[in-house]
Parts: sequence; structure tokens; C-alpha cells
Amino acid sequence: MRPGSTGRPPPAPSGAAPATSTLYRRVWRWHFYAGLLCLPFIFLLALTGAVYLFNKQIDDVVHADLLLRPPPSAAVTAALPAGRLLDRALRAEPGVARALYWPADARHTVQVDVQTRDGAVRQVFLDPASGAVLGSLVEAECLMPLVKRIHSLTVAGKVGNALVEIVAGWVIVLVLSGTWLWWPRGRSSGVLRIRPQASGRLWWRDLHAVTGALAAVVILFLALTGMPWSLVWGSQVNSWLTANGLGTPVGVWFGAPRSTVPMGTLGEVPWSLERQAMPASTPPADIHRGHAAHDMPAHAGPPRPGTIGIDRAAAAFAAAGLRDAYRLVLPGGPEGVYSAIRLRSADAGLRVIHLDQYSGKLLQDIGPRDVGAVARITDWGIGVHQGLEYGLPNQLLMLAGCLALMLLCVSSVAMWWKRRPAGRLGAPARKDGDRLALGVIAIAACLGLVFPLLGASMLAAALFDAAWSRWRAPPALPHAS
Repeated sequence: MRPGSTGRPPPAPSGAAPATSTLYRRVWRWHFYAGLLCLPFIFLLALTGAVYLFNKQIDDVVHADLLLRPPPSAAVTAALPAGRLLDRALRAEPGVARALYWPADARHTVQVDVQTRDGAVRQVFLDPASGAVLGSLVEAECLMPLVKRIHSLTVAGKVGNALVEIVAGWVIVLVLSGTWLWWPRGRSSGVLRIRPQASGRLWWRDLHAVTGALAAVVILFLALTGMPWSLVWGSQVNSWLTANGLGTPVGVWFGAPRSTVPMGTLGEVPWSLERQAMPASTPPADIHRGHAAHDMPAHAGPPRPGTIGIDRAAAAFAAAGLRDAYRLVLPGGPEGVYSAIRLRSADAGLRVIHLDQYSGKLLQDIGPRDVGAVARITDWGIGVHQGLEYGLPNQLLMLAGCLALMLLCVSSVAMWWKRRPAGRLGAPARKDGDRLALGVIAIAACLGLVFPLLGASMLAAALFDAAWSRWRAPPALPHAS
């Protein structure tokens, strides 16, 4: 792949037919423009992605005083009841408790999310054994959430998120076109290693080609598995899976009533469940039912009369096998439920459980096998993308893909800088009669249909390229006789 590389295209393989040479020039030209337009965003996505892969390790260093228990107390594994921890968090930060995070090991603290009177969500950290409050912080002001927002460009709203989808689509185009340009066609030099005698632009070209060839599969995987979060493709596919029962089969509902509140309102949940409707608790007749679960306060003190309370909910989750490394979300109103959410990790699989807040009845229990095959594969891909599936080896492999992307960006700029024509962009030249092969057009059309924003941007780029070549570009080179 050669995003952003410029100058005259390398010669097509010796002995190539004229049609092949024409195709080579056209593919090179598209590869050049795709890289040129997307290079800054690709570098930003790769950089922030590389950092966020290690978000938990970084947080443990930056916020060690809050996230890690002091060595003497870390030896005590017995935790206080959830209700007592919740009360102490609310005494330290008055407001409405939304969720409690049980740590994965004895080294880490318990986190309680409290929505304060000013609307901000503060994370309160407590020693689970002593109940001592170690401090609090506002999630929106932390480093890793900021890195995540930059990575998804949600800092720029929906426009930024749409831009990420377009760039991810063009990364797929760059991988496919770059692999085609790199294909040896009988050559052996500069294919899988840098030529020893290479220097200057040739050295950068070899570095670019070899890096792209070795990292193509990982880069393509990162681009494809990043699509589920996208504004158009991701939301449409998720809605389609949910509507057709391919996300969560009907059988896991146990006949529970459904609310109109999507599960995504609980915070971080598996992608396949974000649009799945939440089950609803059945309030006693004397409780006002005029408000949806997500509109009412949660725990601002002792549990409401008639509810099971957080301690009984935690005991029920423990009996179901969830004792640590999960998030306990509190009911949001009269029809709200107690929810336990454990995301996929190297140590455990997906698990989501909902309980009726009044009777404690199990309303829904979703495990890895209770998600449709397509959604399960998608969730797995997202987990690998985030480095969550296979521990450190997973993180290092995805890091290698991010570093390769950054190296491709740097090497492409270096190639362009060393060969740029004075006062000109230096795009690969066209010849009279140059056309893309029908096979290439078919592949581009398929990609455009599967990824609509990519298709729209490819069409816009093709129209612009045609207009630019006709009205502004230098005269086309004549065919050699």
C-alpha cells in the first residue's frame, strides 16, 4: 500500500501488455489520491488506536492512587456488601448512583458512578474491603476517554464519525490497490525485504512496499472491524440484526415484558446488544408507572420500598456466576431493572443478566451462545480490534498494525517529498484512453454498495478526477507508437 506516495508510477512489469500498463497507471493514480486525502486521518486513527489498546495499563499508571489498592489492604480479599459501598460513595459525592464496577482482581478498587447535582458523572473509588473512599474524578476529563473520542472523531459530532467511516472504507481500498501494485509479477527484489543497495526514494519505496505487504492482513482486519461503530454502516447493520432476531434470539427473554429503552443506554455493552430493547420490571399497582426507566432517578440513598435492593441483586448475580469483573447497573425508575454486564475478555466471555427490581425474578440471561452467529463474529472482531480477546499477544498484534499504518504514512510522505515536481502536486500521469478494467469497476461497485459512505465518496472522487483531468490537468501523454 502506498498512501500518499507520488511522482511517476514505478514501471509496470516488463513485458506487460498495454492493457496491463493502463490498468497499472489507473490503479496507481487512485491509490495516490486515496492516500493523499486520507493520510492525516489514517495517522491520527493509528496513533490514538495504538494508545487506547493499552488504556487499562495506562490508567493504572496515571490514576494509580485511585485504581490500585495499597499493598497492605490488597491482601484482604473479602469485600463489604455492595449497599454499604454505595452509601459511602454517596456520602462522599452526593447525587444519584448509576452503576457499581466490581474489579477483576484484589489489586483494584471498586468504582461507583454517581451523577451529581450539576449533571456530571463522577467516578468514586473505594477500597472494597474497608470501604475507604480514595477519591473521585470526572470521566469526561480523563485522558483515555478523550483518546477514545478522538479515535472515533466523536469530538466533531456526527460529521466526524461519518468521516471515520469514509476513511476506514478508503483504507480497505488502499490495502486492495496497494497489494495489487506490490504483487511481484516475476520480480523478487524489493518484495519482502528492502534491497541492500537501495537508497533515497528507492529505499523509502521498498520500506513502504514491504511494510504494506507484511501488514496488509492486520490493517484490513482493523479497517473492517472498526466499521461496526460507524454512523451509517454500523447502525444499519446493527438495526438489521436486531430486527431479524440475529442479535439476541427471542428464546432468552423468558417471557419478560419489554421496554422501549435500548440496552445501549446502560453504557458500555456488547455492540450486538446496543439496540436490543431492555426488559422491564413489573411494579406493584401502587407505584406510579408514568415514567420510563431511563427518566427516573436511581439509588440516591436506601432502596425504594418494595424493591430487592442492591445487596440481593448482587447475591443473585453471584449465584449466577458473576462475582467480579462486571458492572452492576442500578434501576433507573419504576420499570427499570438491575443489570449485570460483563464484556468479552481474555479471561471470560460475554454475560448480560437483568433482574426484576421488585421480585428479583430473572428477566434475561445472555451468554456467548445466546447471540446470533453474525453478531457473535462481529463482537469477536470488535474484541480483537480492542485487544481484549487474547491478552497481551492480541494487544501487540494490533499495535503492530497501528505502527505499520503510521510507518506507511511517513514513508509515503518521504517518497513524495523526494520526487515531487517543483510547483506541482505530482500525481501519477494519465494517458489518452486510460480506462479501468471491468473487474476493478465491479470490485469498486461492490465495496460502494456494502459501505454506502465509501461508495458516495468514490463516486465523488471519480467525478472530480474526470473533471480535473479534462479542464485543469496538463495534456495527456500520447501513447507510444
